[in-house]
Amino acid sequence: MHGIHYAVSIFIATAVLWIVVHELGNANPVWAISSMVATSDPVMKQALLIFRSRIINTLVGCAIGLLFIAIGGSRIITLPLAMAAAVLVSSYVVRVQTMWRQAPISAAFVIAAGLEYHSRLHGLQAGAQRTSEVLFGCLVGLVVAWLVSVVWPLPDPAPGSPASK
Repeated sequence: MHGIHYAVSIFIATAVLWIVVHELGNANPVWAISSMVATSDPVMKQALLIFRSRIINTLVGCAIGLLFIAIGGSRIITLPLAMAAAVLVSSYVVRVQTMWRQAPISAAFVIAAGLEYHSRLHGLQAGAQRTSEVLFGCLVGLVVAWLVSVVWPLPDPAPGSPASK
């Protein structure tokens, strides 16, 4: 039942994000939807752990990406430098191991926005927009997971089962 539960949550959250981000916000919802999927889980306790870790590492990566755009502008060297810095900060300063790879991924999508627009200002604006979409996707994923778990509670997974890990 966990798979069906998860599919229902993903369906609802994707529909919500599509309507809010694409239809009302007139933007591409791919960042919000991918973030929602990455933070969703049919087991609420696991969803909260993933959400917390994803938010922390996303904020680290986005902040580093925005900082590198502000300092380096839209030069290609900012991408590998920002990603390396995000790995170091996430690994040695923040130390939230669950979803630690999210920091360099977030730095990359922020820097990519700057490279796409070839402008420091537009890069910062696009990076901030992508950051808000990612955070919104994470929040919608958590809220929908919680609502589905309230309406359709799952039994706690048996110890040792894949869902309990």
